[in-house]
Amino acid sequence: MNIIKIVILFSGFICVGIGTIGIFVPVLPTTPFYILATLCFTKSSKKFNNWFINTIIYKKHFEKFAKYRSMTINTKLGILIPVSIIIILVILMIESHLIKFVLFILLIIKYWYFLFIIKTIKPYVKTGKLEKQTSA
Repeated sequence: MNIIKIVILFSGFICVGIGTIGIFVPVLPTTPFYILATLCFTKSSKKFNNWFINTIIYKKHFEKFAKYRSMTINTKLGILIPVSIIIILVILMIESHLIKFVLFILLIIKYWYFLFIIKTIKPYVKTGKLEKQTSA
């Protein structure tokens, strides 16, 4: 393995770590770091790419989004509600108006992104597969 692939592989692990921290820290995004980790693992080694896409973290938080480029409403709410509660609590607890403003803008951007950029799909009941919503 050459030095460039080792650096890319190391970067993938750093992205997984930051993305995992982002699950618990509302200001830190998760999905972009997992996307970058996937790219790093794909470019560095098929073995590590296969390992990453078979982890519980990937399957739970990213697989459906990576496959369909969309989320169910339950997934969106499962991400937005806890993050919103934490951000609102932080806004209420801190005194800095600048930080309050930045967090409020962050909250607006998150909702805009989840509601208008990420497409909403519904679970298909018969097969259990997710499919994009279609109008009749």
